[in-house]
Amino acid sequence: MARQPRLSVAGELHHVLLRGHNGQAVFADDADRAAFVELLREPAARQGVAIHAYALLDSEVHLLATPAEADSLARLMQSIGRRYVALFNRRHARRGTLWDGRFRTSLLDSQTVLLPAMLHIEALPTRAGLASAAADWPWSSAAHHIGRRRDPLVTEHALYWRLGNTPFEREHAHTVALHEALQSAEDMRFGLAVVKGLALGPAGFVHRMAEALGRPLGPRARGRPAARPMIKTVPN
Repeated sequence: MARQPRLSVAGELHHVLLRGHNGQAVFADDADRAAFVELLREPAARQGVAIHAYALLDSEVHLLATPAEADSLARLMQSIGRRYVALFNRRHARRGTLWDGRFRTSLLDSQTVLLPAMLHIEALPTRAGLASAAADWPWSSAAHHIGRRRDPLVTEHALYWRLGNTPFEREHAHTVALHEALQSAEDMRFGLAVVKGLALGPAGFVHRMAEALGRPLGPRARGRPAARPMIKTVPN
């Protein structure tokens, strides 16, 4: 069966996931993480991919991004994937693949799920036990959004400015929202959507994205299809 094309629509919000092959770690230490961020920053700007939030875990990379063109995301991820594998293999004296196949994406409605998606991604390191507080993990965008440091990798989405009129107001609102997110159960919608290649948002958004890509983007109904009723014929 032919593989489905990647979900990528110019100007729309995407959740991007890279995983290690068979769950293996893709970062052995902070030097690896720093190298990945550096490899990502300049090509992202050159390819026209705005990164609004990110988190590097031991075996996964999560990005929240908007590509300027439909193929911008694929060009960026293919480039960074190859370059980082070469660097990682050389540094750790290994050979072979590192990633679990192709990167995965989901489409997100920026009007309704931008902030929840940012919070989901920035909370992942804490949920994984990598840091006691989200902003303490240096390999995510959380510290940037709460005002602890400026991160040149991050481009703030235009809708993010609705959190407040000043940087201080936005940082305070984000701090409160991130704390509340970590006090609640993980929002499993985002992980499911990115693994299955779905769209998240109102029905109208999901329908519009499905029409643009020519494929269904909503979750499939569970169970077997309903049986068709039997029609009896009555002899004349």
